[in-house]
Amino acid sequence: MVHKTGKRFGLAKAVSAIALGAVMSFGAVSAPLASSAEFVRALWPQAEQHGVSRQAFEAAFAGYSLSPKILELTKKQPEFSQTVSQYIARRVTDAQAQKGRAMRSEWNQTLTGAAQRWGVQPEVVLAIWGMETNFGGFMGGENTIYALATLTEGGYRPDYFRGELLTALRIISDGNVAPRDMVGSWAGAMGHTQFMPSSYMRYAVDYNGDGRKDIWNSVQDALGSTANYLKEHGWRPGETWGYEVHLPRGFDYAAARHLDRAQISQWQQLGITRSNNKSFPRGSDVARLYMPAGASGPTFLVLHNFDVIKRYNNSDSYALAVGHLADRIIGGGAFVSGWPANDYALNASQKVELQAQLNRRGFNVGTPDGAIGPKTRAAVIAFQQQAGLPADGFVSGRLLDRLKN
Repeated sequence: MVHKTGKRFGLAKAVSAIALGAVMSFGAVSAPLASSAEFVRALWPQAEQHGVSRQAFEAAFAGYSLSPKILELTKKQPEFSQTVSQYIARRVTDAQAQKGRAMRSEWNQTLTGAAQRWGVQPEVVLAIWGMETNFGGFMGGENTIYALATLTEGGYRPDYFRGELLTALRIISDGNVAPRDMVGSWAGAMGHTQFMPSSYMRYAVDYNGDGRKDIWNSVQDALGSTANYLKEHGWRPGETWGYEVHLPRGFDYAAARHLDRAQISQWQQLGITRSNNKSFPRGSDVARLYMPAGASGPTFLVLHNFDVIKRYNNSDSYALAVGHLADRIIGGGAFVSGWPANDYALNASQKVELQAQLNRRGFNVGTPDGAIGPKTRAAVIAFQQQAGLPADGFVSGRLLDRLKN
C-alpha cells in the first residue's frame, strides 16, 4: 500500500450553478464538465466488469467533476519537499507521543489481542495510526471516488489510480460503505489508518466480529487491519525497526557504500556502535546504513522491519518517523545526535543548479537534468574529498551553498 496522506483541508464553499454562470461564460464551464462526463461514461464498462452495480456507480459519481485542487496537491508531497529533519519535527513530538500512550491505554485490549494474533508490537500500530490520521482526529476531507477519478482523469499515474478507483467502486457496490461516507486523503487513502482501496480488499479484517470490515468507524477493525497488513508484508515479531548509531572519527564511507546491506557484526567491524552505548541484540541481523542528513546528523542502521513499514508508504522519512514515534510511545527519548542547522531540501531547479556548479568546478555530471543518479553522487563525493569534507555523497541545500561560495 503505497500512499501519501493528504493534509487538513478547509471545506470548499458551495457555489450554485446560477452564481457560477454570473461570473463565467457558459463555454468556460461546459468544457471541463463535458470532459468529466465523458470520462465517467467511458469508465462504466470497466466498472461493470469489476462487478460494480449500475446503481452504486451512479450514486458514487453523482455531482462529480475534476478537481484542480487535487491535481495541485500531487506536487506538494511532504516526504519529498522537506528535509527529513523538518518532516520528523512536525510529526514526532512530545505531545504526539503522550497521546499515543493514552491511546495505548484506551485500546489496550484490542492492541494486545492484535499483537498476539499478528505478532506486531502495539506501539508500531499506534505510530502508524498517529502518523496517518492523528489517532483518528482527521481522516481526510476528500470524497474518495472524486479524488481517485480526478487523479485518473487528470493523467496522474492513471493506470494505478484507475485500478484503485474501480476497486473503491466495488467496495461501495458490495455494501461496505455508502459513497458519501467513503472519505479520505487526496490520494484515495481511507479510514483511521488510511488504506488504499486495493489494500482494503486484501488486508482489511472484521476484528470486532460485527460482520463488516469498517476501517472508517471501527477503531478495532482499523488497528487489526493495520497489524494484518504489516504481518502479510513480512513483519518479524519481537524485532525492532533499527538503531541510532555512532560513526567513528575517520569513518570509511566508501567501505560502507560497498557493504550496502550487511550483518550488524560487519558494520561493527567498521567501528559503528549504538548511540546509547547499549549492545546490539543480534550481530547476525542484516541492516543498511541510513544517513538522512549525511554525516552531519543522526545516523541509523535500519533492519528488515523498516522496509516493511515502507510497504505502507514508500518513503524512508515516513518509516523513520513511524519507528521513532513508536519508540517514543514506549518511553524512548529524542535522537542522541542533533540535526544540522540551516539545511533545506532541494527543489528541481536547485538540483539542476547543483549539477551545474559541480560541472563548473570540473566534476563532470553530464547535462544538468535534476536527476540525482550515480554520476552526480560520484561527482559530489569527489568534490567532498577535494574540499576536505566527509565523503558521504549526501546532496542537500548546505552542499549547494558550499558549491556556490
